[in-house]
Amino acid sequence: MVANVPPAPGRPADIAVMIVDDHEVVRRGIAEVIDRADGMTVVAEAGTVAEGVRRATLVRPQVMLVDLQLPDGTGIDILTAVRSALPDTRAVVLTSFDDDDALAAALEAGAAAYVLKTVRGAEIADVVRSVAAGRTLLDERTVTRRRAGHDDPTADLTPSERKVLDLIGEGMSNREIAERLGVAEKTVKNHITSLLSKMGLQRRTQAAAWVAGHKRSSWKPDHD
Repeated sequence: MVANVPPAPGRPADIAVMIVDDHEVVRRGIAEVIDRADGMTVVAEAGTVAEGVRRATLVRPQVMLVDLQLPDGTGIDILTAVRSALPDTRAVVLTSFDDDDALAAALEAGAAAYVLKTVRGAEIADVVRSVAAGRTLLDERTVTRRRAGHDDPTADLTPSERKVLDLIGEGMSNREIAERLGVAEKTVKNHITSLLSKMGLQRRTQAAAWVAGHKRSSWKPDHD
């Protein structure tokens, strides 16, 4: 566990992260990724539900990375317990199981993101930053669509999000998209965060690949 160190004057405090996973090697690997990333630090680790709840109430992390399968219960048990005691703590489920029922349970328990352990280290850090900033990377529409086997993951996109998705497929950078649409680059980033969540994707490259794979299908982007 890394001790909390007061930030230098004028420098924002690091995002306090807690990791709950029963495999020590996995915990240490994730902790190394977090500690090497800018602006965040690991403040506690745990390997069981009981230990996770106890340590969370002591260190009060901003973000918890929680595995679903634990020796004395599940990550959902931790989320349920911590949600009432620490309403400001945000939770990310980090698991090996790509299961719709588990995803729905995580959403109901208050998880802000559901991430598979196959993601790269840099992506974990990006998810932590997004969740700490108040974003939610999964929603009820994503769960409902996955359960129903929805044929069109773009069905819930706004016209602006559909335009951004099409331009991502053309290989444009965020800055180029902003210039094309006449909006701020931050607005483009917000659109991308939203469309990835709605489509059940985690990375910009996945969105680009989706567009490339559907160019000759029924995908019809909106154009002015």
